[in-house]
Amino acid sequence: MSASSATAEKLTAAEIQERMGSIAGWTVEDGKLSREFRFGDFIEAFSFMTACAIKAEKMNHHPEWFNVYHKVKVQLTTHDAGGITAKDFTLAEFMNNQAG
Repeated sequence: MSASSATAEKLTAAEIQERMGSIAGWTVEDGKLSREFRFGDFIEAFSFMTACAIKAEKMNHHPEWFNVYHKVKVQLTTHDAGGITAKDFTLAEFMNNQAG
């Protein structure tokens, strides 16, 4: 089993708080990592989503997200683990890098 398909372990509240400093702009809402990204226009937002979708598919870890014009609202949680895991932080960091 590859690392990307292995079941991740749910992080404790203390572990989540410790890692929050590594993902600027994110908060915890309803037990999920949450962030809204804003772009110059729809094409920039969609390009961001496309890059993130490719990464998410490779990780077998898919975001909950919503897009309207230049905004993309993202929520990350690992459903199999019942909460936030290291996989969510990995994808959040990737998204931050993609957004610039």
